[in-house]
Amino acid sequence: MSFSIPKYIGPDFNKEQLKDSPCAKTVAAEMDGVAPDNFHATSNHPEYVKLESGDWALTADSRMDCTLVVRDDRVDAVEARNLKKGDKVVVGRTENGEEGIYVHTEGFIYSDSKSADKFSFRTRGTRETPFSYSYDSLYELLKHDRDHGHISWVLGPAVAFDKDSRSAMQALIENGYCHSLLAGNALATHDLEGGHFRTGLGQDIYDQSLKPLGHYNHLDILNKARRFGSVKQLIKELNVEDGIIYACEKHDIPYLLAGSIRDDGPLPEVIPNVYDAQDAMRAHAKEATIVIAMATQLHTIAYGNMTPSYRVMPDGTIRPVYFYVVDMSEFSADKLANRGSAQASAILTNVQDFIVNLWNNLAKQK
Repeated sequence: MSFSIPKYIGPDFNKEQLKDSPCAKTVAAEMDGVAPDNFHATSNHPEYVKLESGDWALTADSRMDCTLVVRDDRVDAVEARNLKKGDKVVVGRTENGEEGIYVHTEGFIYSDSKSADKFSFRTRGTRETPFSYSYDSLYELLKHDRDHGHISWVLGPAVAFDKDSRSAMQALIENGYCHSLLAGNALATHDLEGGHFRTGLGQDIYDQSLKPLGHYNHLDILNKARRFGSVKQLIKELNVEDGIIYACEKHDIPYLLAGSIRDDGPLPEVIPNVYDAQDAMRAHAKEATIVIAMATQLHTIAYGNMTPSYRVMPDGTIRPVYFYVVDMSEFSADKLANRGSAQASAILTNVQDFIVNLWNNLAKQK
């Protein structure tokens, strides 16, 4: 199939609606971490602010529920907790130019144009939706962004509970289809458990049979990792030779483990402070051009809310950011869309089947 990244068409600022817009008003933050009244809160769509110079500036790295701070000829999205006293915060709660703020929701031209019909069946992905086209599109996207983008994975532990899915994810990492990996303590712990004990939560990762005292296996992994001081040293000491985290360490792929109130251990690399973890995740979200989130509802929604719907590339071009939610339940995809990440696409299937199918097809096309 022919493939190209959709072209971005910016707003026509010569239209009467925007040509006569006033410059956006700003109010200085009165103290650290507090926005002025009537502050403008961002979406994850491209947002433009009319500066005092009369020019419209595209917000850098726009994402959900941030404030807008004007710095010379630049507009930055800044979380309210990260505001500094004196920051020039944009105020105004209209989005069509009336207050010098314009949210652009129709910037990309897609080859599959929308139906002209006002009514149609199955406009959202459901368990009845055929996903053949979604898979084919994803193969092409991944092949393109392996060399020209940033592929970010958000993984729940289910990916590590199966021998084949664990191997498939390892292969994707080793073949350049992963530039960053985000997860919690559980994914890494059970993947390392699989590498050493060949179990996941005490069950054999191939036939799912329970092993005697297998429920201790992940606890032993955690304890050894903390004794050795790092995951890297654990892999060396236990001679782990396969798996998702093994592949990340071997190929210098950054992986970020965000802490949770439920964590055992945790592994030494886990970021225990939720706001530190959020900031670290956001650094990867700013780089992402494709996100694939699998079987982890809370991490999916969190990462979705901090991921823009677009990315300004180094050459100045603007392209869409693709966000895929892979889960057996419609709930995760719907929840993310209801939180404002309307560009999220759902593939409703077993995640182990998905990742194996994905790698098998990419391997054939190499």
